[in-house]
Amino acid sequence: MTPPSSPPAAGLVPAVPTPVPSRGELRAALREANLPTLLTVLAHLTGDDRWLREPYAPTRAVGLDDHDTGGLDPAVQQEVRAAALDVLLARGLTTPAPALAPARIAELLRASVAEAVPASYGELLAEELGQTPRDADVPPVPAGRDLHVVIIGAGLSGLCQAIKLEQAGIAYTVLEKNHGIGGTWYENTYPGCGVDTPSSLYSFSFAQRPDWSRYFVQRDELHAYWEQLAADSGVAARTRFGCEVTAAEWDAEAACWRLAVDAGEGRTEALTADVLISAVGLLNRPATPRIDGLDAFGGPVVHTAVWDPDVDLAGKRVAVIGTGASAMQLVPAIVDDAARVTVFQRSPQWAVPHPNYHRATTPATRTLMEHVPGYAGWYRLRVFWRFGDRPHALTQIDRGWKHPDRSINAASETLRRYLTHHIETELKDRPDLLAKSLPTYPPYGKRPLVDNGWYRTLRRDDVDLVTDAVTSVSAGAVHTAAGETIEADVIVLATGFQSLKILGPMDIRGRSGTLLRDTWGEDDARAHLGITIPDLPNFFCLYGPNTNTGHGGTIILTSEFQVRYVMELLATMVADDIATVEVRQAAHDAYNTELDAALEDTIWTHPGMTTYYRNSRGRIVTNSPWSYGDYWRRTRRPDLADFHVEHRAAATTADDRTTASARS
Repeated sequence: MTPPSSPPAAGLVPAVPTPVPSRGELRAALREANLPTLLTVLAHLTGDDRWLREPYAPTRAVGLDDHDTGGLDPAVQQEVRAAALDVLLARGLTTPAPALAPARIAELLRASVAEAVPASYGELLAEELGQTPRDADVPPVPAGRDLHVVIIGAGLSGLCQAIKLEQAGIAYTVLEKNHGIGGTWYENTYPGCGVDTPSSLYSFSFAQRPDWSRYFVQRDELHAYWEQLAADSGVAARTRFGCEVTAAEWDAEAACWRLAVDAGEGRTEALTADVLISAVGLLNRPATPRIDGLDAFGGPVVHTAVWDPDVDLAGKRVAVIGTGASAMQLVPAIVDDAARVTVFQRSPQWAVPHPNYHRATTPATRTLMEHVPGYAGWYRLRVFWRFGDRPHALTQIDRGWKHPDRSINAASETLRRYLTHHIETELKDRPDLLAKSLPTYPPYGKRPLVDNGWYRTLRRDDVDLVTDAVTSVSAGAVHTAAGETIEADVIVLATGFQSLKILGPMDIRGRSGTLLRDTWGEDDARAHLGITIPDLPNFFCLYGPNTNTGHGGTIILTSEFQVRYVMELLATMVADDIATVEVRQAAHDAYNTELDAALEDTIWTHPGMTTYYRNSRGRIVTNSPWSYGDYWRRTRRPDLADFHVEHRAAATTADDRTTASARS
């Protein structure tokens, strides 16, 4: 086994480290500090809670902005900034912030956001703050034992998993169908592409960036982060690009996976793996609608997820089919170049205004993030709470609620009114657009989007919004169910992904020889915790069924939980000389029964909208009903009682080679 390279440094990882600021530079930076964050830093560094009591206690934020002043009087703000300067200079910027007990971290965050944060979140918050480790304790693999892991996919989850294997000294290979790192952030390059989650949260907890150029980073800068991380960690050197796994079959006799790999240019390879990890995710295969005549259009037809940079939109009539996340980013980004843009909408989306969406960070902000002990961590925790688990309540149905057609509980109704007011304000002079743009289903029925100037764009004279269904395409034109013909030079398909066909392109056969696709069907994937599947020994899914966080936050956090779960199982396999682990059918079924019951009480069962979350029978396949806190607790430590375990010494006995059906 090749020895692992040095792991990336924990904590903050600036693209280019900057010198420690001088007194004057620090004073100038503190003038731009977010006061709720700075007050929490003061309380953390000094242990003095007076900074979280009157007259310094920050108020609760209204809306989604950063609440930079904390609601404090200007004179009090100045006092806080001056005190912070004195404290930081006295203790030094290179002295790490002291360790805190988890309960204390929850207490400080509670004061910082001025709202309830359950004490049960303390340990999760401590991990996010870097106060306690999230890594599994993996013993060295004994000499003479072969343990090789193959990861399918070099997107975010695959990269996270590979870094943790690298750090643990476990041999691995990453197989990636693309020719670069990043998964969806490698593939999606359409104009305007970027995150709809704050940049501070959209990075690994162990490799945070303090120097993002924007509060909501764009695609190219984010992709560069993944590439840098893969190179610095050694993962890029162990990744085989242009290699797509087409089939995987469990060999019970040899206790390994046998893989068929399309290596490109007509070449196929056969590989083996002791452990197989799928990191292909849910959003990796574009969904192309079946529209009569699409092949006869004559001009460019491009999907947002497979963008062709050679397509010139300047002076062109562009037809955009779809109004999801990619369309909401794309359309405002192309209208100044295109001659005319026609948007074809199946159903309207709720869009949330966010003051930071187009906001650039300043050198002062980046100085605070990189050099003030604890500042970046506490800022991230505030964002995690406000964008992550606080909105979870908005997805939970109150069965006694009096207006279930338009909202699902009191908080949902408040949000509906707020968002309705925003749309009405944006379209106040265009009643025709308002009628088309105001959703009739409750917020969070589909994941709310961030308003990228969408409504202002729709008001333009050179933009049309069409709500009649597209029925066909002919040379240079799109036709609707209302009989309208719209001429176009370019068609853009902003129609999302085949999210329900999880692991769909691969033929996977487990211990019984049964094809996984036959067990799941075309659109009904299930897994225990979204990670393990009966009949598939030593097989793990990252971003698998029912792990999409529909209430907000970032899938990166979920992926870190899942990677830790996998690493804990691998640690047990190494420590206890275990050859295979395979989730029991009973444990899998019990979990999925609980999961389905919890999902029945979520907004995604609401009949008022269509969504890719549900399959053809109405079951929610992609989304999780759990909060981050819930899922963290469920995945923190695997329960070995949930698994069939075969020790290496017994792995080849007749009793241990029974089929999965007999074992369940």
